[in-house]
Amino acid sequence: MTSPTPPLGIDVTDPALYAEDRWRPVFAQMRTEAPVNRCPESPFGPYWSITRHADIQAIEARPDIFSSSYEHGGITIADLPDANFIAMDRPKHGEQRRVVAPAFGPGEIGRMATSIRQRTGELLDTLPIDAEFDWVDRVSVELTTQMLAILFDFPWEDRRKLTFWSDVGGDIASTFDPAANAIRNGHLADMTHYFDALFAAKRALPPSGDLVSMMAHSAAMGDMDFAERTGNLILLIVGGNDTTRNSMSGAMVAFDRYPEQWQALLANPGLAAGAAPEIIRWQTPLAHMRRTCLADTEVGGQTIRAGDKVMMWYISANRDEHVFPDAEQLIIDRPNARRHLSFGFGVHRCVGARLAEMQVQLLLEEMLARRMTVQVTGAPDHVAQCFTHGYASLPVRISRAG
Repeated sequence: MTSPTPPLGIDVTDPALYAEDRWRPVFAQMRTEAPVNRCPESPFGPYWSITRHADIQAIEARPDIFSSSYEHGGITIADLPDANFIAMDRPKHGEQRRVVAPAFGPGEIGRMATSIRQRTGELLDTLPIDAEFDWVDRVSVELTTQMLAILFDFPWEDRRKLTFWSDVGGDIASTFDPAANAIRNGHLADMTHYFDALFAAKRALPPSGDLVSMMAHSAAMGDMDFAERTGNLILLIVGGNDTTRNSMSGAMVAFDRYPEQWQALLANPGLAAGAAPEIIRWQTPLAHMRRTCLADTEVGGQTIRAGDKVMMWYISANRDEHVFPDAEQLIIDRPNARRHLSFGFGVHRCVGARLAEMQVQLLLEEMLARRMTVQVTGAPDHVAQCFTHGYASLPVRISRAG
C-alpha cells in the first residue's frame, strides 16, 4: 500500500504552526483524511504522524514493538542521546521509574498539597487588581518552580534555575545548530554538576521523602553515568515544569475564550476537580511523544517498517471527536476528560500526572475562593516549538466578582 502523505503537504513539526496557533485545522484534516500518514521530508528526517486517539493508545500499549529507548533516538522528534527512564525499554525503565515513583504517591502528594495550596494563595494575594501583568511569569512559572523546589528539596533562592534548565532541556530545535547545541549541552552539564553536589550532600544524610534524596540513595540511580543522570534530570524537570506551567497558562486562555465555563465554576466551585483534567486535555502541554518501530507492523491500515520514526500527536488525539464530542470546546464537567493523552498511556504514562492535575485544581480553587476573574488583554505569545506546547507570555488583567 502506498503511504499517504500529509494533507496539504504540511510538515507538522514546523514550529510556525504552533507559534502562530494554526495547528488545529491541520490536525483535524489529518484525522479525517489520513489519520496515519508519512512525512517524507522534514528537518528531523522522515516520520509517521499518528493523529487519532485509538491508534496512539494501540502504539503505547505495544512497547515491545514501538520503542522509547534513547538507543533508537528517544522520545522526541529530534534524535537526542539523553538517557532517562522514560527513554528506556523494559526492564531498565521499570527499575529506574520505581526509584522516583514513591515521590508521586498519594501520601507524598497529600503532604505537598497543604504547602502548595498555601503558596498558591500567597502568590495570588500579591497580584495586582485591575492592572495588566504577565500571567506566565508571575503565576505559571513561579508556582511550578516553587513546586519543583519542594519536590526536589532544592535551594529556594536558586529555584529559577529549574525554570531555565527546563526551557533549555525542552528546546529540541537548538540541536540543529552546532553552536547553539554546544551552548545547550554546556547549560545541561552545569545542571548535572549542580545536582551532583546536592546528591553528595543527601548521601551524607539519612534517606528522606524528597526526590533528590530518593535518587541519591538508590542503587539503580547510583550506577548511572553522567549522561544518564543528565537525561533523568531533564525528564523530571521538563516534565514537572512544562506540563503544569503550560496548563496553568492555557487555563486562562480557555476561560477567556469560554467565559461561561468560568462563571459556572464561580457558581459551583466543587467542579474544580473535574475542570483540571479538562484543562489539561484542552491545552495538551506536550504536543507529541515519539517511538521507533522495531518490526514491520500495521497501524490504522498502514504498514510501518522497522526503523521508522513514529510521532504520536497528543495534541491531535485530545481533539479527536470520536472520543471527545465538541472537542475544541472547554467543558468543565466533561464526563470523560481523564481519557486525555496529555500524560501518555500504558507503561510510560507520566509518573507525576496526579501531582500536575492537583496543582491545576488547587490554583482554580484558590482563585475561586478569591472570586477572581482573569481577562486576557492581548495576544498570547505562543512558544515556537513542536514539543512543548505553551506560552512565552500572556498579558492579563484580574478583577473580582461581586
